Amino acid sequence: MKNVRKLTEGAILLAAFTVILLVVIYVPVLGPLLNFVLPLPFMMFAAKNNMKYIGAFFVAAILLSFIAGSLFGISIMLIYGAVGTVIGYMLQKNRSRNSILIAGSLMFIVGMIIFYVASAAFFHFNIIHELTEMLKESTKMSQDMLKALGNEEQIKQLNQQNANMIQMIQTLAPGALIIASIGSVFVIQWICFPIIKRFGISVQPWGKLRNLTLPKSLLWYYLIALGGMLLFHPQEGTYVYLALINARYILELFLVLQGMACLFYIFHQRKVAKGLGVFIAILTFIIPIIHYIIMLVGITDIGFDFRKRFEKKE
Repeated sequence: MKNVRKLTEGAILLAAFTVILLVVIYVPVLGPLLNFVLPLPFMMFAAKNNMKYIGAFFVAAILLSFIAGSLFGISIMLIYGAVGTVIGYMLQKNRSRNSILIAGSLMFIVGMIIFYVASAAFFHFNIIHELTEMLKESTKMSQDMLKALGNEEQIKQLNQQNANMIQMIQTLAPGALIIASIGSVFVIQWICFPIIKRFGISVQPWGKLRNLTLPKSLLWYYLIALGGMLLFHPQEGTYVYLALINARYILELFLVLQGMACLFYIFHQRKVAKGLGVFIAILTFIIPIIHYIIMLVGITDIGFDFRKRFEKKE
């Protein structure tokens, strides 16, 4: 009787997954938005079953994905299905939200790397190459317009800007992949967790942002990456340069996050309106000077426990 119930539940979830997958593949506007719901059936099944049933569910999803969308359907399923399975299994083990975010992000990164390599090898599709080609085409159109107006100096500036943009895309692609993966898994949790809680699956709550404290080792990693760039001046395009520049880019974002957590903590202690903190957080990603100020706050907070100065005295 128990096995019949599991089979029925699995069949319903597989049917729901297939419908979502069909919408993702064949409906242009709604499809990309439903990407974040694709892991939901895998989460719900993995949160309630053992590895044997989870494996059978995963294999069945692969077959249905091939029927629904051929190799493209399988590629989407493998990425989001694996993420959903990992998240669901960790929910079964009652892991924290932070642990789930890290594990899900790592699985998403692995899936995206495999998808990128497979696309380049078998379908001759390289997303980085396509982006650079789009930039080149856009620049060419702008050049034609400027030539018609006789602005030769602006053409040179445009070519330089385009070259810098292409170099930046190629250099920061690994770091952007990591940040995008973390952001995607965060959105998946944000959308799917309220739904699975309605089905009786236990989900631990997020902690308050103001209480977030990243490990002190993060600051040392940042100093190593920054020092490596300043001391060794690695040549652009080398593996050392790519590793250091991407490490610096990712670590700076974490330091900004720590700075915002410290800022929210100070505002909470001083009873400042939350709206001001949200406003500053938005400006952090718009105005460079505020971005670096918040990053310095994060560095100070990690290195010297800056927020302790604002603790209320009992």
